[in-house]
Order: sequence, then structure tokens, then C-alpha cells
Amino acid sequence: MQPADSRAGGCFILVAIMAGFFGGLAMQNALAGVWIGLGVGIIVALIVWLLDRKRA
Repeated sequence: MQPADSRAGGCFILVAIMAGFFGGLAMQNALAGVWIGLGVGIIVALIVWLLDRKRA
């Protein structure tokens, strides 16, 4: 049996949350930026997961 060669998408969630936080600070609403970043990060992680699932 061959080992699974899957890709991780969790790093995109972290990067998106951090970017959303700093973007939110610029708009003087850091929490809104975090929520937006979390949503974007989850969407990107799901896309990575779906593409990886399709590849296997």
C-alpha cells in the first residue's frame, strides 16, 4: 500500500486570518477583518481539499 500524499490547507486559514486582522486594523475594526479572513481561509482550504481529493 502506498503512503498517502495529501496536501494541507490549514496554513491558508492561518494566513488569511492574519491578513484579515491587519486589514481590519487598517479599517479600525480588527474583529471584522478576522471573521472575513477566517471565511476566506476556509474557502481556500476547502478548494485545496477538493482538488487534492480529485487528484487521488
